[in-house]
Amino acid sequence: MRPHPKPQAFPLDMLAVNRSSPEHLSRQLYHGLVAIIRSRALPPGSELPSTRALAAELGLGRNTIVAAYDQLITEGYLANRQGARPVIVDLPEGPRETPAEAPAVPLRAPSLRGQQLLSQPYHHGRPGHVAFHPGMPDAQSFPFGVWGRLVARRASHGGETLFGTYDVTGHPALKEAIAGYLYSARGVRCRPEQIVITTGAQAAFDLLARLLLDPDDTVWMEEPGYYGAKAAFTVAGARILPIAVDQERGWRLDPPDPLPRLIYVTPACQHPLGITMRMEERLRLLDIAETANAWVIEDDFDGEYRFQGRPVPAIQSMDRSGRVIYVGTFAKLLFPALRLGFMVLPQELASRIVNALSTTGQFAPLLLQAALADFITEGHMSRHLKRMRRIYAQRRQLFRDIVTERLRDEITLSPAEAGIQVVGYLRAGIDDIKVSQAAAKRAINVSPLSKYFQNTAPTQGLVLGYVACDAAQMRDGVERLAAAIGEVLG
Repeated sequence: MRPHPKPQAFPLDMLAVNRSSPEHLSRQLYHGLVAIIRSRALPPGSELPSTRALAAELGLGRNTIVAAYDQLITEGYLANRQGARPVIVDLPEGPRETPAEAPAVPLRAPSLRGQQLLSQPYHHGRPGHVAFHPGMPDAQSFPFGVWGRLVARRASHGGETLFGTYDVTGHPALKEAIAGYLYSARGVRCRPEQIVITTGAQAAFDLLARLLLDPDDTVWMEEPGYYGAKAAFTVAGARILPIAVDQERGWRLDPPDPLPRLIYVTPACQHPLGITMRMEERLRLLDIAETANAWVIEDDFDGEYRFQGRPVPAIQSMDRSGRVIYVGTFAKLLFPALRLGFMVLPQELASRIVNALSTTGQFAPLLLQAALADFITEGHMSRHLKRMRRIYAQRRQLFRDIVTERLRDEITLSPAEAGIQVVGYLRAGIDDIKVSQAAAKRAINVSPLSKYFQNTAPTQGLVLGYVACDAAQMRDGVERLAAAIGEVLG
């Protein structure tokens, strides 16, 4: 048997309590006792003073001592004994304090997949940097009064179904509303059970990349193209081959072999150029997908805002083989922090997706989904979109006028007729990354166009969101952008 340690004086000096501290006395005592135990000022097996004796020594109430002892027993620092004082448990030494002068021991590196995740681009802006964040809608014009009432109503009468983790593919009423809306607005043919609600479009890309791609599979993707989708495919281990896109020639659907496992496109409003895919290109794309037996992800992130004619039908409406997956988001239509998006899956994939959603946890709050269903079915969204199309069209023209007047020698705006952002091509010799950095110092948030190129020589330009700014903010923002360009030019 292990010999019982010799009794030694209890180190009362390590139990200083400060009665003016906001921390409760029992917690102060707890921390002091932990320090005694961890430092081995008393060896394992030593008895602690009785609660009455320690209370008298420290001038504290006995209940304060009891509370500290009970917590130490719960956490395993002390062993309780019937009818006797608690004793200190013989704990492993655990990690030791490193001397300040000692070199830090490097942590184990993340996995290769983790390193890929950590290296992907980040561009979410900062509060107060509204001008000219790409893709940022005018949240100030959103009817938050109506929205608040809808959320409150659902919160008051949601019942059990809205407060659990049910309907992981989406609230039935919202899926029904989206199916009807997509058919009338975008020509998408689907049943509600094919719709999966996600926490935004990026969550859909991440889930689809893991579902559809194996390491070293080939993905054809637009260049310039959306770096968020590219990040999801890259982390899944895919090899990206570019589909060249430009203002004059559109989509050049002749990338090199091998044939793709997946093709990603933004045909209604190309990201970031804002052009629309022509019918011959759409048919060619579907023909390639048929030949390669490839999936197609149609990202319709901004197709609702078209300033000449009606929004064009989705490629999904032309699909006859069930290979097009349509991804949409409410971030541009309503406000980004809502974090609600959706995807329309082929029936066979939709019937099994619940298992993947359960594993990843990528399902959205039902309360918000139910409120959004009401927002759509009661006509609030159609009224909001109609109003915002009118406002955005006016702001688009004003922005073009201001930039042309103030920066005609430095920036040429693209003629795109869709979307809530526009590309400004920089004059030769101006570095777009340096301009974006200089603009950020002036609280202006722009995205360098070169960041959207990965495999080919980049074009120098800026992706400029303009709809979140009123006239005064727009003029002030352009002046700050002009100052940033001036700094880069020296």
